[in-house]
Amino acid sequence: MAMNLTLFISIGLSEQKAKETVKNEALSNELKQVIEHAQKINKGASIEKTIGTLLYHVATRSKNKKRNNFITEYVVHKKITSEAQLTASFEYFRCNPLDPVDVKAFDEACGVGVVVTPEEIEDTVEEVLEKHKDNLLEKRYHYNTGLIMGEVRQKLKWADTKMVKSEIDMQVLDLLGPKTAADMEKPKDAKTGKSKNKEKKPKEKKKEQSTDEKSEREYTSMNQLCGEALRFHKTGENYKTEGYVVTPKTMDLLKQHLKETNGEVRTRFPPEPNGILHIGHAKAINFNFGYARAHGGKCNLRYDDTNPEKEEEKFFIGIREIIEWLGYKPWKITHSSDFFQELYDFAVELIKRGDAYVCHQRADEIKGFNPPDSPWRNRPIEESLQLFEDMRKGKIDEGDATLRMKTILEEGKKDPVAYRIKFTPHHRSGNDWCIYPTYDYTHCLCDSIENISHSLCTKEFQSRRSSYYWLCNALDLYCPVQWEYGRLNLNYTVVSKRKIGKLISQGIVSDWDDPRLFTLTALRRRGFPPEAINRFCAKVGVTMSQVSFDPSMLDACVRDVLNDTATRVMSVFDPIKITITNFPSKKDLEFDVPNIPHDTSKGTHKVRLSSTLFIEQSDFAESGDSNFRRLTKEQPVGLKYANLVISVESVLKDQSGKVKELKVKCVSVTETEKPKAFIHWVSEAIKCEVRLYERLFRHQHPEDPAEVPGGFITDCDKDSLKIIPDALVDLSVKGAKVYDKFQFERNGFYSVDPDTTDKKLVFNRTVLLKEDSGKK
Repeated sequence: MAMNLTLFISIGLSEQKAKETVKNEALSNELKQVIEHAQKINKGASIEKTIGTLLYHVATRSKNKKRNNFITEYVVHKKITSEAQLTASFEYFRCNPLDPVDVKAFDEACGVGVVVTPEEIEDTVEEVLEKHKDNLLEKRYHYNTGLIMGEVRQKLKWADTKMVKSEIDMQVLDLLGPKTAADMEKPKDAKTGKSKNKEKKPKEKKKEQSTDEKSEREYTSMNQLCGEALRFHKTGENYKTEGYVVTPKTMDLLKQHLKETNGEVRTRFPPEPNGILHIGHAKAINFNFGYARAHGGKCNLRYDDTNPEKEEEKFFIGIREIIEWLGYKPWKITHSSDFFQELYDFAVELIKRGDAYVCHQRADEIKGFNPPDSPWRNRPIEESLQLFEDMRKGKIDEGDATLRMKTILEEGKKDPVAYRIKFTPHHRSGNDWCIYPTYDYTHCLCDSIENISHSLCTKEFQSRRSSYYWLCNALDLYCPVQWEYGRLNLNYTVVSKRKIGKLISQGIVSDWDDPRLFTLTALRRRGFPPEAINRFCAKVGVTMSQVSFDPSMLDACVRDVLNDTATRVMSVFDPIKITITNFPSKKDLEFDVPNIPHDTSKGTHKVRLSSTLFIEQSDFAESGDSNFRRLTKEQPVGLKYANLVISVESVLKDQSGKVKELKVKCVSVTETEKPKAFIHWVSEAIKCEVRLYERLFRHQHPEDPAEVPGGFITDCDKDSLKIIPDALVDLSVKGAKVYDKFQFERNGFYSVDPDTTDKKLVFNRTVLLKEDSGKK
């Protein structure tokens, strides 16, 4: 370590910088190799500080390490003398990864041999300064001279930055003269006349506070908040991606790929058809389909149907329906099983190339990360070919043989399985096959066959990236780029298929679409609009880190959508009968009520009022305190939309003392003082079943044993569903269809449940009108 410290200081690094570098073992080793190569070229002579600075950048910034020696030679021989030239060298090798190096093209791309004289710098600065002269004279030293620097650098790409900066400063001083007292003052805002700096901090703080309050209309597509996707490669430029493996055949394969796809972005959403999609899949659907749509490309729905024991037709149908419900249409619907023959042929070729072998270790022998090496790893190729054929023909029992690939995953697991024996009929191919490929084998090859340009998957598959590239390159096939992103997790929920199955089997929830779950079918049944789910996914964005979100963030997106789309109706869950003794008409009164008050284009519906109506029990108190603004014996209240104010004449109770009816008199709102409040009511109503859903789990992380020692089942709230069998809802909802959405005024948003019959409507509460502040 001490030797490295001395070595790093010898090239001009400060002692502090050298110490920081020594702490990073990988960087320290890389820099040491670069310096030692430079010393060899320099025949042991000391290295100048300017060269040393560039060598440090070679070690820290170069992505193509095999080119470091080549670049180091140019630096030591002073063919590359500036950071701009060095950056150009990195970019050249990023775009030209194959041997041999075209020295002439490299020199031209990096400005090797180009000399920019002080006279050229002076003349160019003078020319650019003339364009900015008027603004400079007006704003003087408050003018942004970075604009001038940028234009000069465009004209003189290889000029020394310090010389350009010095020349600009000198010519500006010559034009404007020394700074005055006014030049020294902080610039003022053109509107307020106040110092920008004094006002800036509070404004920025206010802006940060209101970020979450922005209208979700700003987050309508994945393209707007694509986060890390901004650095994704352009089609055909796979080789520019860090970590992508380039072989002698890569460039020709990319040319063929571009020819077959016309240079379009191609993505795919590859679910396993053995369960229902959940909220995490919504992000994957939005990202895969949304990224392709935003770039004018195409996205396939590919069922990863290589596990016949767990796949059911209902899952295939359910997955497609949910994708279409979210507003996406696959370009093609494919299956991994479509390519079973090609995949088998590739496996045979892999064996012939010595990159795969038939192994007889049992599944439990190769579990974990440090299993013993297979004693059959180096068996003759012909022997593996024959055994693989025997596997294919059903001559070997299930579990007695697998085909394994000779590669190591990034997580350290050696020789992953490519094929295993399963004597289970496949839902599409029947009994044609008794060997089935694994995810590690199938995924990348199907991506290659389908000409996928961007293979987007969640972070847990990062450990498979090296085997993904290895397998495509081992077979000399086109190799897509695998990009990983953070999985979307929600607090207060579980999404594991096994755990949801346990909730169902124990009768805690009714099925996969129970509205307390966060499967997409459950959210649809609960009344979540697909636009709100898409908006939530866009707002969350795409990051490489795994982050958990509170369901309240999703609820907020739901409210924003429903506020603009859900028809308002009145309902009463816990009714008190009201009889108006002086009803002002022999006939029922009829009123036009706006469907959505802030949007007149959505029209109105009729509401009828007779002398008999119903209000909520909670809207009446025989004697209320000063904070109670609704109906009491002494305090009148207004009836919303009816323009009537009612006051109590008498209170009728049942034997238990519960209020069952109020006799009231009414007066027009124009003929009396304005009441403290207006309440909702129903008169001509129908009886409906209303289901009130709460969170299923009490704790944020129900699967965390530290938080819930007894397991997730013990964390379930058995009172998370309350059913109101005979709620009264205004007659205007009659004829509503399944999934129609309404706002029950002063209550919440509700959706028609599939359990609805011709005889009775059933409503699910989607979300409250406002977030429940009592939830933690």
